[in-house]
Amino acid sequence: MLALIYRSAALTIWLACIAVHARAQTFAELEHRLGEHPSLQALGFQAEADRERAVAARALPDPVVTIGVNNLPLQDPSFDTYLPTHKAIGVRQQFPSGAERQARSAAALGRVAETDVMGEARFAQLRRDLIVSLIDKQRIARQQELLAAREAKLVELIGVVDAEVSAGRPAVFRLAEIEADRAVVATILAELTGQMADADARLIELVGDVPATPPPKLPALEWSGDVDDFYAVRIAAAAIVVSDAAVDQAAAAWKPEWGVQLTYQQREPGNGRMGSTFAGDDWVSAAVTFNIPLWGKYNKHPALRAAQANRQAARSRLQAAARTAAAEYSQYRAVQRAADASYAAQESQVLAIENRIKNQLAIYESGVGDYAPIIDGEIAILKLRADQAAASARSAAAIASRNALLGQP
Repeated sequence: MLALIYRSAALTIWLACIAVHARAQTFAELEHRLGEHPSLQALGFQAEADRERAVAARALPDPVVTIGVNNLPLQDPSFDTYLPTHKAIGVRQQFPSGAERQARSAAALGRVAETDVMGEARFAQLRRDLIVSLIDKQRIARQQELLAAREAKLVELIGVVDAEVSAGRPAVFRLAEIEADRAVVATILAELTGQMADADARLIELVGDVPATPPPKLPALEWSGDVDDFYAVRIAAAAIVVSDAAVDQAAAAWKPEWGVQLTYQQREPGNGRMGSTFAGDDWVSAAVTFNIPLWGKYNKHPALRAAQANRQAARSRLQAAARTAAAEYSQYRAVQRAADASYAAQESQVLAIENRIKNQLAIYESGVGDYAPIIDGEIAILKLRADQAAASARSAAAIASRNALLGQP
């Protein structure tokens, strides 16, 4: 069973090495490629669409042209028999409220600003995911290296214990313990292989392939205490601007919509018969139209109240976003500090074990003690180094996550 686990782990590692071709690139190159992520492109197109909507919102509607005939007799269809008969061409132009059009345009521009901030926040999150994936790969590679060294020490320990058994010492039970430890090592190696595959898949989703790039050194960005520093708050603030424009648009709907229409009526002179003696002078008709908010109580008032409620909701979402972002920042900072403290504590343990190993080695070289405790100490150090790799990765990932919450000034 143990041999099967070893073969399975080795085969998985070999297949992963064949399936994924790592490319050496600088982190700046990866950031540039990250900027071409489809989700960022979608936000860019969305912002461009809203810019065009802002322009269209300020424009007047198209005029309506009418061409036809009026008062044409059915029994004797002609233009020189009946005085009101004429050919007509008319033009009608509506003039919606300028305040309403301006508010609609302002709402579209507000959505542009909101989308731009969303794009910045999305890039920060993608950059954070990229850094965390690179950190994971570095951590996994380090732990695999330490596990390989641990396996070698376990094999060495088997030789030492075999020698003790051959010398008649009661150490047979240690062989079973060592084999159990080797099975644990094989299991962890298999788990790390799966974690490496997950990290590679995330990198492929982010930048299109698996780069052989070390994670960058990240300075931790400190929060100034102003909630406007958070991307989430900036997005919520931009949404309030959009809701303000919606309120202005609903209020402007009470203003009249004007219209102008002009009709030119071309007439023919009468044919001279009885009842058809009239001059063929042309006529012009003109009119001005405007609407009266007679039913505003039932259509405009509810729309205005709805817009005002949406604005209040946007303001509440800003407060919620500020609380959530501040809590997340504190959480990531706590994770970082805990990881750093764990790393320091493990380093103290390593130093203590190294001192014990020196003492055990001195005793062994004097011909008194056994060599097995020395190897046990070295294995314990390898375990602690693997734990340190995990703690260092947690700290770096927490810094990347903290930084991703904060926008550039």
